[in-house]
Amino acid sequence: MKKIIPILFLTLGMGLQAQEVSISQIDFEGLKRSKESFLRRLIKTKEKSVYDTLKIKDDVDRLKRLPGIANASYSSHIVGDNAIVTYTLEENFTLIPGLRIATANDGSFAYRISAFEFNLFGNNQLFGGFYEKNVFSSYGVFWEHPFLFSDKLGIGLSYQDVTTLEPVFFDSGEEDYRFNSKNLEANLLFSFDFNNEAELGAILVQENYRFEGESLIPNRPNNLEADKLIYRAAYRHVDLDIDYQYVDGIQNEFTGQYIQFLDGNIAGEAFLDNFLSLRNDFIYYKKLGDKGNWANRLRLAAAIGNEDSPFAPFTLDNQLNIRGVGNTVDRGTAAIVFNTEYRHTLHEKGWFVIQGNAFIDAGSWRRPGNDFSQLFDGSSAQLYPGLGIRFIHKRIFNAVFRLDYGFGIGTNATNGIVFGIGQYF
Repeated sequence: MKKIIPILFLTLGMGLQAQEVSISQIDFEGLKRSKESFLRRLIKTKEKSVYDTLKIKDDVDRLKRLPGIANASYSSHIVGDNAIVTYTLEENFTLIPGLRIATANDGSFAYRISAFEFNLFGNNQLFGGFYEKNVFSSYGVFWEHPFLFSDKLGIGLSYQDVTTLEPVFFDSGEEDYRFNSKNLEANLLFSFDFNNEAELGAILVQENYRFEGESLIPNRPNNLEADKLIYRAAYRHVDLDIDYQYVDGIQNEFTGQYIQFLDGNIAGEAFLDNFLSLRNDFIYYKKLGDKGNWANRLRLAAAIGNEDSPFAPFTLDNQLNIRGVGNTVDRGTAAIVFNTEYRHTLHEKGWFVIQGNAFIDAGSWRRPGNDFSQLFDGSSAQLYPGLGIRFIHKRIFNAVFRLDYGFGIGTNATNGIVFGIGQYF
């Protein structure tokens, strides 16, 4: 007991001494485009505060999540009661062009070109736009400043004018409609703490569906026109450890939208009811060994209030949920989708990485007019295993060029190639 007491006092004394160390100076190394004043405002560690390694490590993780930062680390130099903390940063190239090619629903060649700057003015503003040719022409412009008002509050604005040829699925068959949507969106962006974020906003929409067939079929609308107001709320929990192409941790995002139709023509009233749209994405990443990464996504979605409308909000599509299934091949008023894949680094040298992956995409949909039980009875289930490859530039934000091939299993299943930029999830 006599030995324990001195050891206890020695331990307490060391703890008190450590708490008395204060930060006299904070430095940043490796900055090229990012503004130091912005980073100082963002980090929680401040000069003249108590030296806290846990808080500093949280700052490092937060810096690594910024689009403008490829990687971050820290070092400290302690002399007596004073500490000098240095954050060492590797910046991303953030002016990103994009190209997506596909086959349109009428069989013609479709493409989308875009350009986005993710670190505008050195404080991680996003600005950019796209042009798309998918039977018809579409475009969009986006601006987002997550830290405009403070390190916790920002804003996002966007405008899109999108026109596509969309299949709509009726009980007696599939019909093509020319779909046009003009969207003006505004959101407030909240960062409550290191792990929790939220968005609150509204979207003003002018929407039009026009029948593209040769002759109108009874009980099907020839033309639907409506203005609608969408109230949108999203909550995001992020607890990720990011090391270039490797990600470890969880992320959960819930999005709720209330769609209110302000005006609709007489022919469309039966198909344009106000409804509530709910979606939750839970993502789990696990780093395996030195070169492996296991990634999983569970998506749950449901629309309440328009269960019978063939103009359902959730689509079965290559780029969104099931790789290899095709472009907009089905619609639903509820969905369960599970994606799992193993990513393995095949080659890495300097800034360049080649990564292979094996995946399984599975899901089921509740089609218009059906009960929730259809999600579980197998009648709308889809199962697509597949293989893919990734070409990754470690110094360019989101520069992951992916190519996947999905193999359909089951009756009337298809196979197909899916190309895109960025990891699938």
